[in-house]
Amino acid sequence: MEQPSRNTPQAGPRRAPGQVPEQESATVYRAAPRRSTPPAVVVLRRLRKLQQVPGPRLTGLGCGLLSMLAMLTTGVLDDLLLDGSSVVYGLVFLVVCVGGGLWVRPNDLITAPISAPIAFTVGLQPISGGEGGFGPQVIAVFTQLALQAGWLYAGTATACLVVALRKVLVLSDRAAARRRGASGGVADRG
Repeated sequence: MEQPSRNTPQAGPRRAPGQVPEQESATVYRAAPRRSTPPAVVVLRRLRKLQQVPGPRLTGLGCGLLSMLAMLTTGVLDDLLLDGSSVVYGLVFLVVCVGGGLWVRPNDLITAPISAPIAFTVGLQPISGGEGGFGPQVIAVFTQLALQAGWLYAGTATACLVVALRKVLVLSDRAAARRRGASGGVADRG
């Protein structure tokens, strides 16, 4: 008794190349029921645009230096043009915190919330109003830090929020890449 080999063609009518068979059978696959996506995942997918912000990717040191330079410039201009307006200074600080959180490299994300309070303090020096030597100037800066603590906390919290969202997006991208790699490896073996 002969065993059929795997290399033999399947039985059936032969047809010329380009000729359409009379009857073709279709294989029906059942699709798995679609699971609903959690709302947090939907929000993160919409916020993925944050990860695609054009512009520079700053190192941690670059983020800190740019933030300090921006706040020092803001402090000088605020002192010259607006006589030390704390609202303008605070609003610019919020923008600098968001920019620092968005532009820092993914490996240096932690530096944006760390450099924010330092930049805030450096920028307060021109608008603090301390007269005299080093001692009165330091006291004036600490007084302004106490008076503008709301802006300082709001900006630092904003930087933390932006960095946390970016970190979640980076981790989800890595997990998706791992899943793609794992599923691709299984499909290649099968």
